[in-house]
Amino acid sequence: MKPGPLEGVRLTEFTSAWAGPYATCLLGFLGAEIIKVESRMRLDHSRNLSFSTGKQFSGPDESEVFNNLNLNKKSITLNLKAPRGIDLAKKVAGLSDVVMENMRPGVMPRLGLGYEVLREIKPDLIYLSSSACGQEGPEREYVGYAPTFAALGGVSYITGYEDWPPSNFMGAIDLRSATTAAASMLAALVQKQRTGRGQYIDMASQESIAVLIGDVMLDYVMNQRVQTRKGNKGYRIAPHNCYRCSGEDKWISIAVATDQEWEGLCRTMDRPDLIMDKRFAASEDRYKNQEELDQIISEWTRDKEGYELMTRLQTAGVAAMPTLSSEGLFKDPHVRDRGVFLQVEHPAIGKDWVISPPWRLSETPAQINRHAPLLGEHNEYVFGELLGMSSVEIKRLEQEKVIS
Repeated sequence: MKPGPLEGVRLTEFTSAWAGPYATCLLGFLGAEIIKVESRMRLDHSRNLSFSTGKQFSGPDESEVFNNLNLNKKSITLNLKAPRGIDLAKKVAGLSDVVMENMRPGVMPRLGLGYEVLREIKPDLIYLSSSACGQEGPEREYVGYAPTFAALGGVSYITGYEDWPPSNFMGAIDLRSATTAAASMLAALVQKQRTGRGQYIDMASQESIAVLIGDVMLDYVMNQRVQTRKGNKGYRIAPHNCYRCSGEDKWISIAVATDQEWEGLCRTMDRPDLIMDKRFAASEDRYKNQEELDQIISEWTRDKEGYELMTRLQTAGVAAMPTLSSEGLFKDPHVRDRGVFLQVEHPAIGKDWVISPPWRLSETPAQINRHAPLLGEHNEYVFGELLGMSSVEIKRLEQEKVIS
């Protein structure tokens, strides 16, 4: 098995939930060794509960959610309320290239594990703090989860239908924040490779979401326009919508941006008469009359199978895809062919479906090497092999609830 591009990089994380763990999981896919610091007294809630589905798990090693977010990692357990536990955490961080945490601002420094302390131990350390609103500013101590990141980042306000309230978001927002965090750590690693210097990264999830709607922000700054919810309407292009297909809750998304694409759609519909219809002849006409146009297209699509319709439209040069549910995505033949979903053997769960790395690197592959760690599974490796502690000492610290 070829090594990944981050082979030899070690990262220690003090993270929980989704936004922190998935960021480090992405680096783990690329070959970094990830050591997850946990505590039996305060478990990562994703070991016990799925916020998105409400499912509760029977034990800390039974969670499919945790397994997907923490693939390839190692787990150690420490009591960070005990001075000896803090001392051990410092030693582990001192053997690391990167430290990431997503506790409330101020918690890690109060524990004695802030950047200023750890950089004294490891001067070239890269240290990332991920929080709702950042480490500075009047809202720095606000608690946040995915719905609040989306609300504070402006995404909720512009998502939904015109006559509906702003949309609420779940875990996908966390994963966007996580991807931003992973990108920043990669950039810092490149800088460290070039200069030998580490650095501190202050990452606000609010801002990681806000930058994804930069065009909306610029529209306000430049034109004083406040964009709001407009359903599936496109930016001055039509048709641009989801249309019902045959079957229960089956849909196809169709978007037409040019006159050539419009002609392709009309000919596929066997409606060449619409090409020069004065209601739809030019893009501005189609946009102005899009409700009437949507009705015409809906009448055509409603008794047709989504994939068959996609093939016909794509052949005509029209952007069209089935609007997939989670079931549809899992069963999609293209996605299955590319191996997006894989089964990983887990000692407590058994064969578990997981989502594979989102990249294909030809020379240094991103890959899944193992299931997520059992709670404290790698105490012997980290404390014994890496820190050189004897099995007797490790056992004593376990009895004293330091390694716990």
